[in-house]
Amino acid sequence: MSWNAETIRQKLNGPLALLFGGKSSERQISLKSGNAILEALQRQEIPVTVIDPADANWMEKLADHQNAFIALHGPGGEDGTIQGALECLGVNYTGSGVMASALAMDKLRCKRLWLGEGLSTPHFMELHADSDWQATSDILGQAIVKPACEGSSIGMSRADNAEELRTAWQLAKDYGRVFAEQWVTGAEFTVAILNGEALPAIRLETDASFYDFNAKYISNDTRYHCPSGLSEAKEREIQQLALAAFEAVGCRDWGRVDVMQSESGHFYLLEVNTIPGMTDHSLVPMAAKQAGLDFDQLVLRVLSSSLERSGN
Repeated sequence: MSWNAETIRQKLNGPLALLFGGKSSERQISLKSGNAILEALQRQEIPVTVIDPADANWMEKLADHQNAFIALHGPGGEDGTIQGALECLGVNYTGSGVMASALAMDKLRCKRLWLGEGLSTPHFMELHADSDWQATSDILGQAIVKPACEGSSIGMSRADNAEELRTAWQLAKDYGRVFAEQWVTGAEFTVAILNGEALPAIRLETDASFYDFNAKYISNDTRYHCPSGLSEAKEREIQQLALAAFEAVGCRDWGRVDVMQSESGHFYLLEVNTIPGMTDHSLVPMAAKQAGLDFDQLVLRVLSSSLERSGN
């Protein structure tokens, strides 16, 4: 089927529920993403009901809606929770299902799955209060410490020795399980996935020690290169790796896979995002533009993927 605004309106057979906001630490980013998507839908004259799951009566607002566009980020919105609720209510929704969302949100389990699939990811170790900090530092060397189930680089910090490793764990432990990942010196890339296709890779450059929250959403000094500058062969390689990582987790519709390239040229998977940001600093719209899709077209493509699964 050729999807355009008119066919989508017919397929919806009523207003689309647009879910954004939520209660996670990424609420403010979700509000920005949701409002950008809302404006795109309104420009296409798609009937929309805005629903914030942080509101006590959000499920009542959802009544009589058959389809939902999820623009939530972080725990509660991107980890399979809202997806499970929508499935119980019989509401069709955009993006990955319950299991894939939960796996992708849990970076530790996701990396273990990738290793089982033979896909490269930096060496890592889970951290605990009784971890041997010196032994862990000796094994990993320079490391990046991450909460297992947060996004947008929240709670992340770099550690170059045992004391910094312990301090980084203390900063991250309030977000739940924590792990340390071997630091990869080299270039950082991200590859957007849309309807089973890897879009052009984006190379990221920041003056910060790593691509942190400020570099992602606030700084105007972060540089984005799309085309990425990779050779044609390397571009194909990173796209194939990202698509394999995305499919291994069981993801669908759309998402984004973050990758590091070492100085020797080897690619390492970092994480997969099942509901990437859609703000003015976001990467999926940038990759879509390079592929010939403007923001409105991107939103319709994401929505059309879910409608193809709908029995409406």
